[in-house]
Amino acid sequence: MPTAKKKTDVEDQLRALVRLQHIDNRIDQIEKLRGNLPEEIQDLEDEEAGLKTRLENHKEEVQEQKVAKRQAELDIKEAEGLIDKYEEQQLEVRNNREFDALTKEIEGQEERIAEAEETIEEAEETIETRKAAIEDTEERLEELDEVLDEKREELDEVVEDTEDEEATLEELREQAAEKVGSRYLKAYSKLRDRLRDGRAVVPLKRGAAAGFSVPPQRQVEIRKRKSILTCEHTGRIIVDQELYNETVDEMKEKLDL
Repeated sequence: MPTAKKKTDVEDQLRALVRLQHIDNRIDQIEKLRGNLPEEIQDLEDEEAGLKTRLENHKEEVQEQKVAKRQAELDIKEAEGLIDKYEEQQLEVRNNREFDALTKEIEGQEERIAEAEETIEEAEETIETRKAAIEDTEERLEELDEVLDEKREELDEVVEDTEDEEATLEELREQAAEKVGSRYLKAYSKLRDRLRDGRAVVPLKRGAAAGFSVPPQRQVEIRKRKSILTCEHTGRIIVDQELYNETVDEMKEKLDL
């Protein structure tokens, strides 16, 4: 009697693992339908955010240079007015000391004009450069908007087509996981994370499992269903093919998965 109980428990666990794997396989298929779209959209959105920040910085710098240019123009106007004033005063001086002092003031204003003209030249060059950068950035943003709209629409279509099924699968997955013992569930989850194709449970087919040969004696043990055995090469849980197919067929019939 204890032997029969043990067999039932092991088979229950094997079937539970197959059910869980079958559901996860379908969830994986749905994710493959989406492909790299979520990552591509995120990358494009990150680029868009960076370009918007850059665009704002360029525009701010243009405004700053315009302010600097206007201030330099005012400085020139003021300096020219002072030069005219000092030159008139030179005509009325009574000694060389006063004349030299006014000459120094004139020279100071001439230097002020030269510096202002240099500021204007630099500001104009910067404004021209930044305006070209703004135009390029805006063009790239327009391109990004079009690409993002296409990618989002494409992803929305896939999600719309699969969201109901995915929601059902997630619910069924929770139910299936509850049927698996905690120790086996932990091992299954680790395998899923480690294996590229996510197939932690595989059937024994023609003496092999997931492409790796299984020794004859181990094949016999797997078919007896008295213990949960794993592949010596990959660590995958190997299930008797008949049990695997029966369980999958039952799920397809009952759940249309």
